Amino acid sequence: MPASPKPRRELHFKSIDDITADAGKLAQAERNNKLRRLGNWTLGQACGHLATWIDYGYEGAPVKFPWLLRLMARGRKKKYIYGVMNPGGRLPRAPNGTFATEMMTTEAGLQRLQGACARLKKETPSRLHFVFGKLKPDEWKNLHMRHAELHLSFFRWD
Repeated sequence: MPASPKPRRELHFKSIDDITADAGKLAQAERNNKLRRLGNWTLGQACGHLATWIDYGYEGAPVKFPWLLRLMARGRKKKYIYGVMNPGGRLPRAPNGTFATEMMTTEAGLQRLQGACARLKKETPSRLHFVFGKLKPDEWKNLHMRHAELHLSFFRWD
């Protein structure tokens, strides 16, 4: 009987630096031909996606949930900020899937993610979150850590 594929990694980032450290290790594993992709996205694509969603806090998101969905989601805000994000969550779908999934090299995606994380460490996003509205600085950081845990868990180097 063939061995079953290894599951996604279980991640729990405690700081924004944990995101860039993990992404850096994954990029190094890719350079050494040791990276295993468990999902459909490339590492560059995942890093670029995470960076873009951080940037939306400063520049605004290209989507706004209807008020009723925002009201319902706010009741689950703590789950998304302090809990675990699971793949295939029940977010309304954009016409062509989620936003910010453009193909890019790992180095370009990693560089964008490092820049976005550096900004997030020193400057609180100025926009309202497109679902949760006003967030405290720690809520912004926790939300992005949970988001990064989700997407980076689809990559292994073993």
